[in-house]
Amino acid sequence: MPAIDHPGVFGLHSNADITYRTEESKGILSTILDIQPKESSGTGGETREDKVMKIADNLLAKVPADFNPETVTSSIKKLGGTFKNSLNVFLKQEIDRLQILVRLTRKTLVELKLAIDGTIIMSPTLQDALNNLHDGRVPSAWSKYSWYAATLGLWFTELLMRYDQLHNWLTVERPKSFWLAGFYNPQGFLTAVQQEVTRNKQGWALDDVTLKTEVTKMDKTDITSPPEEGVYIHGMYLEGASWDKKNSRLAESQPKILYTELPVLLITAQTEKKAGKKFYPCPVYRNKTRNDLTYVFTVDLNCAEDRSHWKMRGVALLTNKDS
Repeated sequence: MPAIDHPGVFGLHSNADITYRTEESKGILSTILDIQPKESSGTGGETREDKVMKIADNLLAKVPADFNPETVTSSIKKLGGTFKNSLNVFLKQEIDRLQILVRLTRKTLVELKLAIDGTIIMSPTLQDALNNLHDGRVPSAWSKYSWYAATLGLWFTELLMRYDQLHNWLTVERPKSFWLAGFYNPQGFLTAVQQEVTRNKQGWALDDVTLKTEVTKMDKTDITSPPEEGVYIHGMYLEGASWDKKNSRLAESQPKILYTELPVLLITAQTEKKAGKKFYPCPVYRNKTRNDLTYVFTVDLNCAEDRSHWKMRGVALLTNKDS
């Protein structure tokens, strides 16, 4: 008997074996980093502190500016205020939370540079930041107030992307298509969309309304205007299956292709669910760690097979495939 069973035994695609081996390798490499000596280098060459100082300088130059509270308030008023617009309330909450992280990031980097120079004491928090920045990982102090990311580069890139989405929404215009992974509270965003649609419908009660999803045939670059009702969502990835754009339904994964980007998703609201084609209720998670803490909502995806086939495949949508 083979030492390791083929994924097909469990109803999984052969790509599942690639995922398993990738995660196993990451675990080994992470352990190697954890047990490496943390002391500074000896005589000659660049020390760990010198390397971290360069990293801190590089990141500090890219940390975005703080949101000005007065500017935020006046800009939201121009967008329609927060009294009747649920999405504007959500925007204000997201800005407040991201502002905390931006300030913390800048403060940590500035204090770490001072500690390396010997101006202030190297606290346990700063020592943790020094070790993690040297290893290309996210400091624990930042992770506590943010999201999970496998590497420092991915985390900082996402910080800038989140900031840009909120800043452009605040100062330029409401996005034609939203990047769902760029929000602290994606469930709150979906609730706000549901409230907005309900308020525009006479006789609708929020308690009787559910989310309605529809996969379009458009990519993000094809979006030129927002939908008449609801919102467009982009940046979601299928794991365990691919997407047949021609027939707008699930298809088997291509060999060695672990993730397939879903076309732009239209999200609106409905009072009752109409019977139609076969569909698979696909769970949406924030990242590859699938549990109750990372679950967002469910999207109905058209399929030709019975939904049990895709359930055995472990098909899910991820808002972030790199973390």
